Amino acid sequence: MKVSVAYAGPLHQSWVELEAENDATIEQVIQCSGLLEKFPEIDLGQNKVGVYGKVTPLSASLQDGDRVEIYRRITRVLDEDDDDDDDD
Repeated sequence: MKVSVAYAGPLHQSWVELEAENDATIEQVIQCSGLLEKFPEIDLGQNKVGVYGKVTPLSASLQDGDRVEIYRRITRVLDEDDDDDDDD
């Protein structure tokens, strides 16, 4: 079956399409994608993953055409005057 794996890092994005076994799990497909080597900041123990925007366990089986997404932690940098009031 054909599946894809997407990751958007802080500086680079990658989308890999590949052939997988019919009973492949999310974790197996990510391992085969090569993205763990390309982006060493990915830690499957920490990063959430999903299929088409829905957070999904690494052990979940995939369907033909699924897009696996590796999510990174989003951090918010506060401005010096970030008091959440927009009246100025």
